[in-house]
Amino acid sequence: MKTKDSLRPYSSVLLDGDERAAARAMLYPVGFKEEDFKKPLIGVASTWSNVTPCNMHIDKLALEAESGANAAGGKAIIFNTITVSDGISMGSEGMKYSLVSREVIADSIETVVGCAAMDGFVAIGGCDKNMPGSLIAIARLNRAAVFVYGGTILPGCITGKPERKLDVVSVFEAIGAHANKKISDEEFRAVEQCAIPGPGSCGGMYTANTMASAIEALGMSLPNSSAQNAISDAKKDDCRRAGACVVQMLKRGLRPLDILTKKAFENAITVVIALGGSTNAVLHLLAIAHAAKVKLSLEDFVRIGKRVPVLADLKPSGKYLMSELVAIGGIRPLMKTLLDKGLLHGDALTVTGETMAQTLAGVKPYPESQKIIQPFDKPIKPDSHLVILRGNLAPEGAVAKITGKEGLQFTGRARVFNSEESALEKILDGSIVKGDVIVIRFEGPRGGPGMREMLSPTSAIMGKGLGKDVALITDGRFSGGSHGFVVGHITPEAYSGGPLAIVKNGDRITIDAAKRQLNLDIPAAELKKRLKAWRAPKPRYTRGILAKYAAHVATASEGAVTDKDLRL
Repeated sequence: MKTKDSLRPYSSVLLDGDERAAARAMLYPVGFKEEDFKKPLIGVASTWSNVTPCNMHIDKLALEAESGANAAGGKAIIFNTITVSDGISMGSEGMKYSLVSREVIADSIETVVGCAAMDGFVAIGGCDKNMPGSLIAIARLNRAAVFVYGGTILPGCITGKPERKLDVVSVFEAIGAHANKKISDEEFRAVEQCAIPGPGSCGGMYTANTMASAIEALGMSLPNSSAQNAISDAKKDDCRRAGACVVQMLKRGLRPLDILTKKAFENAITVVIALGGSTNAVLHLLAIAHAAKVKLSLEDFVRIGKRVPVLADLKPSGKYLMSELVAIGGIRPLMKTLLDKGLLHGDALTVTGETMAQTLAGVKPYPESQKIIQPFDKPIKPDSHLVILRGNLAPEGAVAKITGKEGLQFTGRARVFNSEESALEKILDGSIVKGDVIVIRFEGPRGGPGMREMLSPTSAIMGKGLGKDVALITDGRFSGGSHGFVVGHITPEAYSGGPLAIVKNGDRITIDAAKRQLNLDIPAAELKKRLKAWRAPKPRYTRGILAKYAAHVATASEGAVTDKDLRL
């Protein structure tokens, strides 16, 4: 029986010995030389695609990672996986494939790395789902691996007085403003044409920048990878160093599950809260933890959220863009402050082989003049904006995004819609009025299927000027760009017979962030009667990937993973 090479624990089994000559012969045409078969085989999982500007530059970054791995003594192979665009598909049937793509990406990376017997790999992601998808694959495979964030986009702008910095959410909110005749046709077209100036992920503390920051806090990317512009020398260098780091991890015997501990996930939650990050972080961190076999639940977000303040004044709820945070030092000075306050686990390991505390030791504070990161004695919110709600409408939990600017309680009349499109139509035509609680149901992981993001309706609400006057609740989820009084991830979802399924127009609904409750204000006997009479609708898809997803997906409160209850 073959003995494994410690630097080539997988490729040596596949490629060494006379009997593996055919395998080696297949690799000569793709650029291997005889001496390369003695080197660790390092994959570079590229999410390049011209489907979206978030990923349009990643083919070039993959070449940098390949160069770094080769220079460090490895032999790199670049391979691709898919990506989809939330920004393009938002508000359409196509958005149902977005969360599904997270699983496809994880499965495809696992498939290629496993089949090709790669000893380690770099994964480069630049949009919402390919980032957690990469981390799920890294956790499953548990081979030396580093994640690289593709980087944030620079702002678009419209010249004038004052000059306006734009991003993709500016466009969604302009739709509502244009429908409400608050902006002209000319301004509407200018926003559409100028908001996205080039490569990179959406520019606020939306899901991509949130997850990049969370992954750095997990210790799975190199220091500062989360806070670099997509087109920059710093990002190229990050990729080269990541390729080299994988080789060093092999030499150290360091693997992802040494890093992805409960302390690491607590660090990630802490950083996401301090940054005012996306609700999607709850869903994705639960899924990554599941892959890493770490016990993480909604209660961990509650526990940590009670002691961590929101400090970053970043879009969508705040004023500033990620590129502006990059300019003053990124998230590292914030992490150093959190560490000094005893809110980060300094002994958690990172891919560098150092602890989190060691990687933060030399970090300098932000410039005194900056206004993006608030001091601890003047936080934007003294506790978490990610509020886990329970109650008779969400017995298994829901996730609200409450920055404090919306208030802490909302009571209103239910306006019920069985799809996102029907709700958006009524928001735009003026049918939704002050005091309404918009209920969008049958959009959960199973019922959608796919748990669509509700950026179109939440942005239309903002564009209509109703941000403080209406609330929106759903068993779907929200884009990191959503803000306002919004509650998502309601479980059990309506399709599975959750109480959301039996809400009627005119019912009174109360959202109380202070008490952490979401309730339908009807007698318990009436709730029980309605649930007993309810019948499940027929599935919307009976063939293909959406049908397979609906058949296997777990609830949002469990991360919407697809391998929770597999029976072999």
